[in-house]
Amino acid sequence: MLDEAGSCAELEPFALQVLGDSMEPEFPDKCVVIIEPTRQLSHAMYGMVLVEGVRWFRQYLNDGDGERLVALNGLYPEIDLTGLEWQAEGVIVQRNLPRDPKTGTRRNIKRYRYA
Repeated sequence: MLDEAGSCAELEPFALQVLGDSMEPEFPDKCVVIIEPTRQLSHAMYGMVLVEGVRWFRQYLNDGDGERLVALNGLYPEIDLTGLEWQAEGVIVQRNLPRDPKTGTRRNIKRYRYA
């Protein structure tokens, strides 16, 4: 889809800041993730998913236990997608941790490549 200016901006990767601890330790609170828009997710991908009108950042699993979204922090319940209206909106392709102001450690960048 084209935006008003006629570009393909909707298809361009974008950045969001993670808020909360549901995806820790891999994605700590306040880290930045780069999301590549897509309508399809494969097993074990980290993605942005719209479920019944609510957006979730979770790991998508599709195995013998069915399709579901899982938080990496075990304190959060998984979301069983059976019978729900849902759509993948993007896949996480990069995680950026900010520079540590106390130690001066440079920011840490991790890229995700999926098979």
